Amino acid sequence: MSQTSSPPLIDSFGRVHTSLRLSVTDRCNIRCFYCMPEKGAEFVPKDNILSFEEIYRLAQLLVEQGGVRDIRITGGEPLVRQQVPRLIEMLTGIEKLEDLSLTTNGMLLAEHAQALHEAGLQRLNISLDTLDKEVFKKITRRDGLEKTLQGIEAAIKCGFESVKLNTLAIKGVTESEVAELVRYALDRNVMLRFIEFMPLDTDRAWQHSQVFTGDQLLQTLHDEFKSVVPLSRPEPSQPAEEFQVAQGRVGIIRSVTAPFCDACNRIRITADGAVRNCLFATNEFPLRDLMRAGASDEDLMSAIRACLAKKAKAHGIDKDGFQPPDRPMYAIGG
Repeated sequence: MSQTSSPPLIDSFGRVHTSLRLSVTDRCNIRCFYCMPEKGAEFVPKDNILSFEEIYRLAQLLVEQGGVRDIRITGGEPLVRQQVPRLIEMLTGIEKLEDLSLTTNGMLLAEHAQALHEAGLQRLNISLDTLDKEVFKKITRRDGLEKTLQGIEAAIKCGFESVKLNTLAIKGVTESEVAELVRYALDRNVMLRFIEFMPLDTDRAWQHSQVFTGDQLLQTLHDEFKSVVPLSRPEPSQPAEEFQVAQGRVGIIRSVTAPFCDACNRIRITADGAVRNCLFATNEFPLRDLMRAGASDEDLMSAIRACLAKKAKAHGIDKDGFQPPDRPMYAIGG
């Protein structure tokens, strides 16, 4: 691959893109109502999913010629794809890559955490919406809370550079467990981040009134912990506002009520090889067929830059006339 200097990935608003969200599968072992249908989920045929070699090629290209510095592996649930540690090991060989992380629901983590760590994975984000078995089953339409909790414990024991827990903030679901979830994280010396509920469900049932907002979360934290001290945000592109609570930190991601689009530095590649410039983009640029037809690195970078050139100023969830993307969350990549 050419080592010549290339311009960074800049969109028409001057935002520089250094972060890649890379989906390795659209399949999942649970069926969360905010992401997937309970039955009849439609998945990409396996032959249309990028191979590890194709993923590596795109990742290396974006790092070496696009200036990407961190990659997060997503799904679906990435650990349902076989041999993910092998992919991690491949990606850690990209010289200029500074950070490699993975987002998971944790259910398969107990059996894979050590292999992921040994392969070179640096950080983990684990979804934990509840500590109640019945609520877990209501959200995911599956049993499995105990497996998730075991996965969290296994990840902590492995010694990753960072383990963070992500909780979706949903009215009627999250309020009663805020304090318990925070204490669970603080007791394990990991950070919990609340994420405002976004319109990415397959059923298109999302309503703005279901968002348990950052302001409401802060009020709940103040009521429970009294002292909630805002901390500085070291990077403008960091989605979470962080707060000192008791002996640890809590994050709040106001993706709906205070979007951080102006500082967005993310680009996305779906499991079937399409590049997307936003989680909520209404279009995407296919790369898989280009690669399989023999496209050069220059051809691929041209397609990626063309995608970024069409990136909107903001996702527009908080605006009248907002239309969610055609693809649901599991098909886009978290």
